[in-house]
Amino acid sequence: MEFSRERRLKARLAGDRRGDLYPHSLQFYLQPPTENISLAEFENFAIDRLKLLKLVENLGVSYVKGSEEYKSKLGHELRKLKFPYRVLAEDDYDARRKDHISHFILRLAYCQSEDLRRWFIQQEIDLFRYRFNELTDVLVQKFLKYVNLSYEALTARSLPAVQSDERLQPLLNHLSHSYIGPDYSIQKNTGKISLELIDALSVKSFPLCMRQLHKALRDNHHLRHGGRIQYGLFLKGIGLTLEQALQFWKSEFIKGKVDADKFDKGYAYSIRHSYGKEGKRTDYTPFSCMKIILSNPPSQGDYHGCPFRHSDPELLKQKLQSYKIPPTGITQILELVKGMHYQLACQKYFQLTHDVDDIGFSLNHPNQYFAESQKLLSGGREVKKETSEPESSQQKLSNQKSTNSSSILTSSNTDADIELEGLDAYFTED
Repeated sequence: MEFSRERRLKARLAGDRRGDLYPHSLQFYLQPPTENISLAEFENFAIDRLKLLKLVENLGVSYVKGSEEYKSKLGHELRKLKFPYRVLAEDDYDARRKDHISHFILRLAYCQSEDLRRWFIQQEIDLFRYRFNELTDVLVQKFLKYVNLSYEALTARSLPAVQSDERLQPLLNHLSHSYIGPDYSIQKNTGKISLELIDALSVKSFPLCMRQLHKALRDNHHLRHGGRIQYGLFLKGIGLTLEQALQFWKSEFIKGKVDADKFDKGYAYSIRHSYGKEGKRTDYTPFSCMKIILSNPPSQGDYHGCPFRHSDPELLKQKLQSYKIPPTGITQILELVKGMHYQLACQKYFQLTHDVDDIGFSLNHPNQYFAESQKLLSGGREVKKETSEPESSQQKLSNQKSTNSSSILTSSNTDADIELEGLDAYFTED
């Protein structure tokens, strides 16, 4: 927990001796921190670094790494999030401490699978490269004197001890799936979406994951429980009332093998439950992109998940072709998918389907995709078209405002994730 008063006093009296802990800003993170910190500081440090690493990923695709524009943008975010960026030239103990501790917190969160490790390492490498390139020749020499180039394998060895701490493990598990934007359980458009419009909206304003689910529902008159959860909560988030949702799902299911009586006795309860009207009365939150990408991968016969993450590349290519995405755009999307930049691939899909070169936001949530699409199509947001060559459009993406950097992790999202197991139990019938 937090430092005792005695320890804080000693730290203040030590003065410059605090620098012994963090003698320089740039480091290889060879030694984990040993001090005690509060859970609040633990979470805040983790969220700030997660925002930064997601921004590093976004900028790395949108700009040429190492370019002046790239360095300017990244330097600005480092200053805003109070991470040290002028290596060795500044003496900011608090920033260095935050840098050190936050790195190890995310190590714990992102060491738990190969995909998570690969993503984390790549963003940390890009961040380190930027900071190292900011050094002068003299500072390079000073830095090299500080570091030990020996290598020790994975943080994962620390997991058994961490997993025994019931306070930390749920938070670490949540960090790798966390969404740090607006809470879409709050329905701002309740009742404003008519059921007759859903087919048209699915083509114009649904992200590919939800467009895929809607088409599968219309074609098969049924979705398995993973699809019903993902799509049902999305529809709730765009404004469908409970009554509309019951009518929507019932009218579709009775076209298939489910009669009205079976629907009323089984499926209707689960829909009311998702709206917080049954069971624990939890107001369940629509799934974020990270949750869809990292949780509950689809199996044979499923249509949920992220098409950019879970689809075979050739099948994804065919799907994009059927949606009239131009060949150059398909190539760009598939390159992003190959690099495991799934949310950026979805941003490119938005850009191509809406015929804009600057989408103006950083995509983190399917309901955010829908809201931004509707805003653009209704004239509520200025369309930014460029006259430059198509190849330059990705570089234009980086002018976007990062939702991550201006938002915080809401407790309602955390609570809804924790309660999700209860909801899942009501959707297990196929």
